[in-house]
Amino acid sequence: MDKKQEQHYRKWIGKQQSKSDILTISPMEALAATLDREISAFSSGDELPPLWHWLYFLNPARQSQLATDGHQKKGDFLPPIPLPRRMWAGSRLQFLQPLLAGESVQRTSSIQSVNIKEGRSGTLAFVCVGHEVSNDTGLAIKEEHDIVYRDNPVPGTAPAKRTLAEENYDFSRTITPDPVLLFRYSALTFNGHRIHFDRDYVTSVEGYPGLIVHGPLLATLLVELLADNFPEQKLRQFEFRAVSPVFDIAQFHVCGVQPDSNGCCKLWISDNEGYLCMEASAQLSVN
Repeated sequence: MDKKQEQHYRKWIGKQQSKSDILTISPMEALAATLDREISAFSSGDELPPLWHWLYFLNPARQSQLATDGHQKKGDFLPPIPLPRRMWAGSRLQFLQPLLAGESVQRTSSIQSVNIKEGRSGTLAFVCVGHEVSNDTGLAIKEEHDIVYRDNPVPGTAPAKRTLAEENYDFSRTITPDPVLLFRYSALTFNGHRIHFDRDYVTSVEGYPGLIVHGPLLATLLVELLADNFPEQKLRQFEFRAVSPVFDIAQFHVCGVQPDSNGCCKLWISDNEGYLCMEASAQLSVN
């Protein structure tokens, strides 16, 4: 990709998009069931668990406006970068005040940066989208969302070197993914990306060995693990970075360590062979 093309895509920086929604209870209860929570009932006024705002502000694009991979075609809000593979690379979030079931909310999004790099496997494009979620009392969540675009794999390319995950953890949970779990999360977030449900597409076109577990679902599982172990503490900040994909062909492990005196702790996801797939950090309220 030449400099002229890169400058063209940089014209999208600053572009904004606003949406409004109501935090209806039905999606909350559906996600609670998908996460296999023992208590899955919610009432108006209950706090929305962290990261569950991803159930809202959905974009039901017309079927004719979808690209081959199932995403909405680029060029409206997101720059029309021609690289075919798209992944949620990571996010950084601040939780400033709770969102409550039943209330009206607004989200303002903006393109913060567009960067093109040449990597080991070819051209990579990184787009950072900023989100601010507010209710009637003000700003509730600030988020930066990193998206990475890359080319389809070149036959014969050596696999990327993988990193072993930390072996010492204080709490963990083992997850056995399957197509039903991925379908339910895709449906809840109106995510048509075929890498999560179309095995023929993800293996023959994008070259992966199985269906890919959603990055935001993995992040949600990390936060759920934290909430299970520290139910009385509020999550103030959370960030995560995808290191390598998680597939539905084997179990994976959601792990974390005790918070330090400032409420900060590390979390991660490893695959069934012990390799790092996602790394994260969180800050909890300190009593």
